[in-house]
Amino acid sequence: MYAPAILAAWCSLLLAPVLGAVTWTATPFNPAAVPLAVRSPYLSAWLPQGAGTALNDAWPTFWTGSILGWAGFVKVDGTAYSWLGVPSVPGTTFNKATQKSLKFTSTQSVFVLSAGPVDLTVTFLSPVEPTDLVNQSLPLSYYAVSAASTDGKAHSVQIYTDISAEWVTGDNSLTANWTTTTGNVLTHQVQLASQSQFNEVGDHIQQGSAYHSTLNTASATWQTGQDTVVRAQFINNGKLANTQDTAFRAVSDRWPVFAFAHELGSVTSATKPVVFSVGHVRDPAIQYIVANNGRQNRSLFFWTRFSTVASAISTFLNDYSNALARANAFDSKVNSDASKISSDYASIVALSIRQALGATEITVSRSGSGFNTSDVLVFMKEISSDGNVNTVDVIFPAWPLFLYTNPTLGKQLLLPLFEYQATGQYPNKWSVHDMGASYPKAIGHNDGNDEPMPVEESGNMLIMTLSYTQKTNDLSLIRTYFKLLDQWTQFLITDSLIPANQISTDDFAGSLANQTNLAIKGIVGIKAMAQIASLVGDTARSSNYSNIAASYVTQWQKFATSSDGTHLTLSYGDSSSWGLAYNLYADKLLKTNLFPASVFNMQTNWYSSHANAFGVPLDTRHTYTKSDWEIWTAGLVTSTSVRDLLISSVRKYAADGKSSQPLGDWYETTDGSVEGFRARPVVGGHLALLALQ
Repeated sequence: MYAPAILAAWCSLLLAPVLGAVTWTATPFNPAAVPLAVRSPYLSAWLPQGAGTALNDAWPTFWTGSILGWAGFVKVDGTAYSWLGVPSVPGTTFNKATQKSLKFTSTQSVFVLSAGPVDLTVTFLSPVEPTDLVNQSLPLSYYAVSAASTDGKAHSVQIYTDISAEWVTGDNSLTANWTTTTGNVLTHQVQLASQSQFNEVGDHIQQGSAYHSTLNTASATWQTGQDTVVRAQFINNGKLANTQDTAFRAVSDRWPVFAFAHELGSVTSATKPVVFSVGHVRDPAIQYIVANNGRQNRSLFFWTRFSTVASAISTFLNDYSNALARANAFDSKVNSDASKISSDYASIVALSIRQALGATEITVSRSGSGFNTSDVLVFMKEISSDGNVNTVDVIFPAWPLFLYTNPTLGKQLLLPLFEYQATGQYPNKWSVHDMGASYPKAIGHNDGNDEPMPVEESGNMLIMTLSYTQKTNDLSLIRTYFKLLDQWTQFLITDSLIPANQISTDDFAGSLANQTNLAIKGIVGIKAMAQIASLVGDTARSSNYSNIAASYVTQWQKFATSSDGTHLTLSYGDSSSWGLAYNLYADKLLKTNLFPASVFNMQTNWYSSHANAFGVPLDTRHTYTKSDWEIWTAGLVTSTSVRDLLISSVRKYAADGKSSQPLGDWYETTDGSVEGFRARPVVGGHLALLALQ
């Protein structure tokens, strides 16, 4: 005992200063990374927060971890303080504001920092408006700054903020150019001088422009130029010069920045927020495969209302107070619904929504000089794992988010997969894995050489399609694509009771034959098709598939149960193996009631005694797990205490301060360290319990 005790004491001493790094109030907790502006795969700015990094203790980063130059200063009675980023400005003197609090909701991250006798409240609002396709498709995000005296006296206050050209490229050696427009709105627009349509470098799109904007009030000034020059101008003078640097150059050559300042005047009580927006816009947004290996360029849906980016930005800025009210109402509803489960659950959901929706883009096709508003397709980037487009087994774990917020978005995510396979260009008899290897090129896999997950993806498509239909009573998907759905079902009948050696969605764990959990998915998929057939009046087919599914469950129980009858195995015949049987959630979601209650009770009992410090392992091959599958499993267990054990394990991991990247879904259950992946949309699966309500 002696050596481990010394080691434990030593470890606790090592960890003490790290765990004590948070000096502010965090509500509901301090996440690994705080979402600042998260609206799309290319507008994705985060504060790498880790164990306690204030808003002015690090540069904001793109989801990959690459720096996004974003700086903020405030002057109070002539004394300058930094409040955003970690700018170095030679030849000037400034202090750092002190962070007092951080709060995040489903749509907002709110910081309060004290700058001498004045408190700044900085609200980063990434709107979540899933039922308003124009608003949800706008690749723009707000941040707003308000000041208030803390000593009852009046103080002279000026605020400043800038972004760099790092927002438009993954290669800072490339040349950018920029313009500033004035009028009712001040907008800095910056882009690469040489653009590459639909191509990425370091996951940044090399196309389109970044926009930094604010309303042009009488107190507003602006400037573009070298970072140190522009920032020094504000620190020394409290205002900017309204001048433009026209020496276009590489992003890293004397780091050009695009700045605004506002004079707040004499401040006592809280000022009306000064509102800024940041955005990244490109057009076209998506390249999409159509019949005969054709290509269609698709645009973001907001273009159906706005003819220019300028008009979109103007409307966006002027709508801030209404947007904030809508965001507060959304936050309140989500929090109320999730808190019925637990406060831990509500906090996980709040951290997950922007991240999941921030991987998606809502698009429309052009029709002559206009847009075909009846042709809406949603695209999702498989962020961080491999960059695929509309990966079926990434949409599937995220699916509860769409069921809860707007099932129509889910339908529009599935439509590209249906439309493509209905053209007959995909040669395999099972469902395709994704719509394209590299976002934003949704150009299919006409060679059939996509990552093979035949049972996984076929089952996923059937389960998602039926759940959408049940939620909305819209039969259009099942009527239009009945033949495809039936084709996938025929494949599942041949390969899901005893699945061949193949990978499942957890491909990082390797391939395996006779996977118990994969068989569950296939069998539920067959039963889903039975219900689909029933909905369109094909009673004979429905009865046949129902009988097959029921027969498979009986056989599956014999194959999949351990020899001592205490748990399901990971793979048939290996009684020492087990795993999270999260695909049982689909049986509960669809109310198909295929699997007997005894199976759910058996697994609940098993998980209750097989949790590590940060949750139940994914399976016996490793001690790591997936946060999305932990929460899916929380949705299927029959005990509230086991449900809460799983939820609280994910909450504990999300708040453990061991990572500074946007929430990773793959982590180690023994110590809460992140295994890999970051910022992935699969965290939409954390809404699994809400989708059951």
